[in-house]
Amino acid sequence: MDRVVRRDVLFAVGALLTLPFVAKAQQLGNVRRIGYVVLNDAESGKHLLAAFRQGLRERGWIDSKNIVIEDLYADGVVDRLGALVAEVIRLKVDVIVTTSSATTWAKDATKSIPIVMTASADALGEGLVTSLAHPSGNITGMTFLVGPEIAGKQLQLLRDLAPAASRVAVLTNPANRSHAALARELKIAAQSLGAQIDDLEARSPERLDNAFAVMAREHAGALLVLTDSIFVGQRRKIVDLAARTRLPAIYYQREFVDAGGLASYGPSLSDTFRRAATGVDKILRGAKPADIPIEQPTKFELVINLKTAKALGLTIPPAVLARADEVIQ
Repeated sequence: MDRVVRRDVLFAVGALLTLPFVAKAQQLGNVRRIGYVVLNDAESGKHLLAAFRQGLRERGWIDSKNIVIEDLYADGVVDRLGALVAEVIRLKVDVIVTTSSATTWAKDATKSIPIVMTASADALGEGLVTSLAHPSGNITGMTFLVGPEIAGKQLQLLRDLAPAASRVAVLTNPANRSHAALARELKIAAQSLGAQIDDLEARSPERLDNAFAVMAREHAGALLVLTDSIFVGQRRKIVDLAARTRLPAIYYQREFVDAGGLASYGPSLSDTFRRAATGVDKILRGAKPADIPIEQPTKFELVINLKTAKALGLTIPPAVLARADEVIQ
């Protein structure tokens, strides 16, 4: 009898000792893996990853606790995206989070792993989904473009900021499929505003210097930079080139103004990254991407840098300042 009691006691003690290890194994087994594939470098996009993490935390997903984020960066080289997507697939992630052109690579690489776009320029125009309400396939997330008419509003603002500049250079990326519609809208708006539009292309960071040299040679009076992930990654260089050529410039994202640019008008990029976490949360809880509507921007902001305006010799009209969401002194 003593032998039986002793055996039961030893079994109970052994079970108690193994409980922490069982709990730890269960915890590790519940960790979900997110692949995060970005065109630009880690430094230029660290605030966006922070916004995405914040959105996940708001929904109960904590990095290194119940999720692991495998973040991979192409450092501005588009051709590296295919290898990065292949790497996160090899890591057996539960969902792939993409920025801009990385979505196209991910779509071609997998039909089974859910894909959440953080900031597609134009999900419909780029052929990533067939419908915003019912995306179908394995892609959902955020689309950054609300419609080409925003380009006309940006041109009007630029004319208000620099009324003497009738010749406006427009920086485009021919690889960005959303730019064709934006360029058409700008030409229509230019007719009513008495402006001349000059399209200048920069497909890669290496082409930026040449584009600005052409602007100077053709005596551009102002600059409008279309939304593009490469341009966002190269925002400090673009802002510096605009300053050197003394071009009043308006941008789509406030990140350019934070880097010293004159003004921006468009959706909040950080807000779209934070909101993209909603789609990830739904997928990790069992929803299918095809059943999650593509979300459009809801937060727009006009940001003006008065220090840059002063350096360019510009006086910002009081009516424009009154409309600004933020004025950087």
